[in-house]
Amino acid sequence: MTSSNPAMKRALRSRPAGYGQPYQQPYAQPGYSQQGYGQPPQPGYGQYAQQGYPGQAQPGYPGGGADEASRPMTIDDVVMRSGMTIGMVIATAVLNFFVFAANPGLAMMLTFGGAIAGLVLGLIIAFTQSTNAALILTYAALEGLFVGGISRLFEGLAGTEAGGLVTPAVFGTVFAFATMLGLYKTRVIRVTNTFVKVVSGALVAALVLLLANFVVGMFNGGVGFGLREPSLLGVGVTLVLIVIACATLAIEFKGIEDGIAMGVPNKMAWQFAFGLTVSLVWLYVEILRLLWMLQAIFGGE
Repeated sequence: MTSSNPAMKRALRSRPAGYGQPYQQPYAQPGYSQQGYGQPPQPGYGQYAQQGYPGQAQPGYPGGGADEASRPMTIDDVVMRSGMTIGMVIATAVLNFFVFAANPGLAMMLTFGGAIAGLVLGLIIAFTQSTNAALILTYAALEGLFVGGISRLFEGLAGTEAGGLVTPAVFGTVFAFATMLGLYKTRVIRVTNTFVKVVSGALVAALVLLLANFVVGMFNGGVGFGLREPSLLGVGVTLVLIVIACATLAIEFKGIEDGIAMGVPNKMAWQFAFGLTVSLVWLYVEILRLLWMLQAIFGGE
C-alpha cells in the first residue's frame, strides 16, 4: 500500500528495518523474532536481540522493548496523543474564556497572540512534519488561547450569555466528528486519491478567497467582500468551509488507518494528533461563526 501523505512517507523512510511490512503479514510471522521470555532469540529480526544497540533495551526480556518512539504505532497511541493535545486546547481555552470577563484587554492580547504564534508554530510543525511532543502541545496551548478568546468575543457580538454560543458549537463539533467517523468506518465516504485532490483544491481555493477578503477588508472598514459577515452570503460561505473541514477529518482518518497498517513508528502518533487538532479547531471556529451569523440575522441583533 502506498500513501500520498508526506508525513507517512518520511516516517517510512526513517523507520528501523522491519517496520512497515505489508499488513497482510502479521507481526511475529517469519522474519520477526518469535521468542518469548526466557527463550533464546530466533534468526531473522531477532538478531537485534543478540547484537543490541548501545543504550537500547533488548526485546523479549524484562524491562526491554525496542525504542518506544520507533515501535509500530497503534490506534491507542493516536487516541492518547490526540486526547492530550485536545485536552490542552480545552484547558487554555477555558482559562482565556474566563480571563475575558475579568480583564478583556489582557484576554484580547492572549487571543491574538495565540492566533499569530499558533499560526507560525503550526506552519513550522506542518512543513517540518515534526513529531516533537513539546512543540505540538505548545501549539495546542496557543490555539486554546485563541479559541477561548474568540468564543467569548463572538458571544459578546451576539449579545448572548456566557456559553450561549459555545455550548451548541461544542456539541456541533462533536456531532460532526462522530458523523464523519461513522461515515468513514462504514465506507460511505471513501478517501481516494481523487477525494484528496478535490479537498486539497477546495481548501487552497478557500484560503485564497479568504485572504483576498481580508486584504480588501483592510481598505473598506473590515467588510471585504462580505464573506465573513452575518448575511446569506456569509452563511453560505461558512457552510462550505464547514464541509471542507469535515472532509479533512476523513483524510486524517485515512492517514491514521494507513499508518497503522504500514507499521509507521509510534512517534508519528503526535503528527496525526496534530492534524486532528488542526481540523477540529477549525471546524469548531466555523460552527461558532455560523451560530453567531444566525443569531445576528434572526435574533434581532
